[in-house]
Amino acid sequence: MQFNDIIEVMLKTDAADIFIRANSKLRGRVHSLVKEIDNYTFTSEDMNQIIDEITPVHLKKELHEKRNCEFALWFRENWRLRVSAFFQRNTVSIVIRKIDLHIPSFESLNLPGTVLEKFCTERRGLIFLTGITGSGKSTTIASMIEHINENYNKHILTIEEPIEFTYQDKKCLINQREIGKDVFSYEEALRQFALHSPDVIFIGNIRDEKTCYAALTAAEMGVLVFSTLHTVNAPSTVERIINFFPPHQHSFVLAQLSRLLKGVVCLRLIPRIANDGVIPAYEVMSLSPTIARLIKDNKLTEIPKYIASGDIYGMKRFDQSLVDLVEKKIIDSKIALEYADKKEELELLLRNRSLI
Repeated sequence: MQFNDIIEVMLKTDAADIFIRANSKLRGRVHSLVKEIDNYTFTSEDMNQIIDEITPVHLKKELHEKRNCEFALWFRENWRLRVSAFFQRNTVSIVIRKIDLHIPSFESLNLPGTVLEKFCTERRGLIFLTGITGSGKSTTIASMIEHINENYNKHILTIEEPIEFTYQDKKCLINQREIGKDVFSYEEALRQFALHSPDVIFIGNIRDEKTCYAALTAAEMGVLVFSTLHTVNAPSTVERIINFFPPHQHSFVLAQLSRLLKGVVCLRLIPRIANDGVIPAYEVMSLSPTIARLIKDNKLTEIPKYIASGDIYGMKRFDQSLVDLVEKKIIDSKIALEYADKKEELELLLRNRSLI
């Protein structure tokens, strides 16, 4: 089975990800479920041929030495593919994610356009998009960057590993740096950023203390910084940021976050009724005076109740978003309960609205 044929199957079945492995049939993630999408069984020779065909020359050595590598490539003119190749049981496996280069609007993504637009107007600070892998973080950030691109005259700098969405300059000048090609590390790219005079920086992922410190420094210096984390809700996002640093620095970092953390948007993709695709449920936290005080005082467990009552600032908890989707008959109440943080609380909300 040729690589182009594999991608054709991916597009035909509307798989968000595909999984290619020796002695296995082609599987895809379709509407959040992993299932067979073709009956061809790949051999070890097939895997070697695919790797040889698609892996950039400079990464082939890395794949065999480090046993994994990541890169992106083009398919036709309107699809970009993010590839992760890795060894398992001493053979290569490949996971490919498709990226539709059409950048959707906030409304078409079922996301709160008003609050996201407000985040885009911030002149400095930190905004995090969080959720598990495949929850829509990259697409949402792309929509926010494109909104800025269409409405404001700014310099946007992205630092990614690898570059996923690509942009055409509109009102903004957008420079995109790929780790391994244009710069060797996040740390080095962020050490150089002041020389490039950006108004907005997108950091593909914050994974360690040095990158997080550089992001905080950029925000302190007057840059609006977007990034992603693999956290499940707003309080755990604040906790994750704090825990990048040693304990003796926690109070200092909390004070910084109480000034700089402008917003957190947490995403989960929920199966629609009758398995007709997926739709995001979301939690939004904005930096209201109360939220700022709770962060500074490290009272993170109190944040959820203030999110729930903070609609004047555009805030919303996951359970409120799930209830809205059930009420609109987009998702089933049983599915909503499966994705809830606290099933008992969501069940009470659904009963109060006579939705179960």
